[in-house]
Amino acid sequence: MRVVRGRAETPDADREATAAMLSATADAGTARVRVRAPHRQVAFGRRDAREEGFDAARAAALDRGYEPVERSVGGRAVAYTGETLAFAVAVPLADMRTGLDERYATATETLLESLSGLGAAVARGEPAASFCPGDHSVRVANGGKVAGLAQRVQKGAALVSGCLVVAASDEAAIAD
Repeated sequence: MRVVRGRAETPDADREATAAMLSATADAGTARVRVRAPHRQVAFGRRDAREEGFDAARAAALDRGYEPVERSVGGRAVAYTGETLAFAVAVPLADMRTGLDERYATATETLLESLSGLGAAVARGEPAASFCPGDHSVRVANGGKVAGLAQRVQKGAALVSGCLVVAASDEAAIAD
């Protein structure tokens, strides 16, 4: 496993670094991992960009000091406060048509074990009214969302990634 270190200068350069990590995994057949605190931004998904209120949402992000960016893959808007962590694991694939559920299960279990090992009371599942709703989420036991997972698959490699809310102050900032 190779470790990709550091945060790039801009949100766009950060996304390019993760894309390069995925391509390098496909080319070399060696898994890679990256954990970083992304720049303060709201990453809007493709569906968000087509919604009627998208311009207002972009303006609201800017008004709160978040750079609005559009990501090339699905999901809904995710706010990164500057303390929120992003993680990505790129794994080589022999067949891109298989293993999707297994990769999600492995990533979710790893996240649950890691957070539990640090003393967090967490559980699998999507809480009501969470940001960027998705089936592959981790929440505080009897509470709100702390992590969401996504996956991108291409020929030769898959990228399992997500964000993790780690600062107590992030809850109000993300909700706003």
